[in-house]
Amino acid sequence: MVKAARTGYSALQIGLHWTVALLIVLQFLAHESIVNAWDAYQDGEVLATPPLAFLHIALGFTILVLAIWRLVLRFTRGVPPLPANEPAPLKFLAHATHFGIYALIIGMPISGAVAWFLGVEQAAGAHFLAFAILFLLVVLHVAGALFHQFVLKSSVLSRMAVAED
Repeated sequence: MVKAARTGYSALQIGLHWTVALLIVLQFLAHESIVNAWDAYQDGEVLATPPLAFLHIALGFTILVLAIWRLVLRFTRGVPPLPANEPAPLKFLAHATHFGIYALIIGMPISGAVAWFLGVEQAAGAHFLAFAILFLLVVLHVAGALFHQFVLKSSVLSRMAVAED
């Protein structure tokens, strides 16, 4: 029996998407506290984890777990295809952006943990660089969704709002 192509995401996929999105926004907001704590550590101060730095660590771990769960769902349930009439360069950009976001939301908690718990400066540098790249990819992702909604008039954005089960 051939499985029909998905036209939308499940309620669980949508919930995980928006939960991870919210957690990433919170991470951007809590970023300064972890940077200050890392700088204090680099200056030789005794490292005590301030509440916002602890929150950053806990949210990073949560994002890692949810990102892995999202990938499992992506491979087991599937995802809807991009619109058939979308130009090939836009499809490539969409796939590259999604790949980059997934790679970063999995890699960043790992590099952050290696930096924080093992004191590896190179991991901290990679984590900081990944922070900037993730920010740019998130902006590109949001811009792409809005471009689909308002310029191409496609259903791409609504697929992440209304579940197909």
